[in-house]
Amino acid sequence: MSLRIYNTPTGKKEDFLPLRGKQVGMYACGVTVYDLCHIGHARSAIVFDTIYRYLHYRGYDVTFVRNFTDIDDKIIKRANEEGVDYRAIAEKYIEEFNIDMEGLGLEKPSFEPKATDHISGMIDLISILIEKGFAYRRDGDVFFSVERFKEYGKLSGTNLEEMQAGARVEIDEKKENPLDFALWKSSKPGEPFWKSPWGEGRPGWHIECSVMSQKYLGETLDIHGGGKDLIFPHHENEIAQSEAATGKPFARYWIHNGFVNINKEKMSKSLGNFLTIKEILRQWHPEVLRLFFLSHHYRSPVDYSEDSLLDAKTGLDRFYTTLKAIQEEFKKLTISSQKKVDSNAMDHSRKVIETFQVRFEEAMDDDFNTAQALGYFYDLQTALNSLLDLSRGQPTDQIRSLFNQGYEQFRKIGWIFGLFREEPEAYMDRQKKEGLKKLGLSEEEILKLVEERNVARKNRNWKKADDIRNDLLSKGIVLEDAPSGTLWKIK
Repeated sequence: MSLRIYNTPTGKKEDFLPLRGKQVGMYACGVTVYDLCHIGHARSAIVFDTIYRYLHYRGYDVTFVRNFTDIDDKIIKRANEEGVDYRAIAEKYIEEFNIDMEGLGLEKPSFEPKATDHISGMIDLISILIEKGFAYRRDGDVFFSVERFKEYGKLSGTNLEEMQAGARVEIDEKKENPLDFALWKSSKPGEPFWKSPWGEGRPGWHIECSVMSQKYLGETLDIHGGGKDLIFPHHENEIAQSEAATGKPFARYWIHNGFVNINKEKMSKSLGNFLTIKEILRQWHPEVLRLFFLSHHYRSPVDYSEDSLLDAKTGLDRFYTTLKAIQEEFKKLTISSQKKVDSNAMDHSRKVIETFQVRFEEAMDDDFNTAQALGYFYDLQTALNSLLDLSRGQPTDQIRSLFNQGYEQFRKIGWIFGLFREEPEAYMDRQKKEGLKKLGLSEEEILKLVEERNVARKNRNWKKADDIRNDLLSKGIVLEDAPSGTLWKIK
């Protein structure tokens, strides 16, 4: 099966055929650096990080570009409020962005250009658009004429007449059409500016992505992406100005990820449900957040809630528990050659393990269906747990071989999802310590109570043993009696 991608302008899945064979150019719109990143930024970043990793896994040579918008009205406003230069605001939040992305475990893109480093390229592109009759000058401003680009609206699927009838844009007497957009803005008093043939000013928002993407990836990109909120007007305008200038298709595939709601409401500072990445990572392991997002198809909306993150954490804990148990089996030196095991259970587990990689690739080749692919991870975990039950501390050669194969698949394929990057024992210990801290308990307290319960059980004082169990349960600690002794875990 070949890789198929849902292409926004056609509204259907298409075979992925890069322009230059195995070389892929991918551009994802980055952030405007005037504030801390929120959970919506996290989703988009994780989506395109996963796509980047999977394309590498499938043997493509990927050049991935993600930009920074470091000059914008919001940046200037924040700089004026804080009484600092706009560059201080931009650099501060670029640094915070990098900290967040590292915290999420993202791979670094090939290039991360800043808009202000490409002003001359923007001036050149605007000059071409004026020369070709697609742009016009007005009192130091330059606007793109949407009516002169006959295919305007082909990405968002709406025609120009409908857009004009329903336009809700700020009235500007300089514009020939309310939908025309600024390529160059004349400078206002106190604003940063650059010199241009049209006077001192700064670029509009849309022009920067056309210039930066084409500099690093050429006039036609293989993949261009971002959140659904960018389809119109940002990406629509990118297409118009790029194709008007070059006469070539701007991007072959457009990928857009869905929105993030908070407890079934749109995220908004006014609603008090605005969550930054830093706030989330203070409470949750980054792989919990990745697992939560990967449990949904990238095009679908997702609803963030404490319960949904807790479910993801439970799933991640179970994955790591299985991996740790397999590591413990690896440490056992003795191999049982005479042991008889349930052949049907063994055959089922073997089939799941041996077909896992193929099924995973089929899911991911179907428009990066991480939700289905993750389901196969759960199947793999179940198969490995079944083998652990068959092994019971005395693995056969066959079981040991399957353990090894399954464990390697977890680690190798898990890398595509940015999961299972920690050593299982280190992960479990850290989660246990963090959990105890939240519960206000210490391991010493729990072990003391477990010992008291063991003594009570030995003396057949079942009431006291039950009271201790129930007391610990009320505090969030679950006891499990096993042949090797009493084990405890956080509920």
